[in-house]
Amino acid sequence: MALSHSNLGSYLKTNFAMMQHHNYNLADIENMIPWERDIYVSMLVDYINTENEKRSKST
Repeated sequence: MALSHSNLGSYLKTNFAMMQHHNYNLADIENMIPWERDIYVSMLVDYINTENEKRSKST
């Protein structure tokens, strides 16, 4: 099975971040199809990068 993480630690850290900072629940994350999870993680990375750019421009 192809997953978006390189090891178990990064998989768990990503799940934790999605739950703590983006209000996903573990059941929803674990019920995602692997490619669906990859897309959501990619979208979150893009969102975080955009927000960081906005913050750096406003200071």
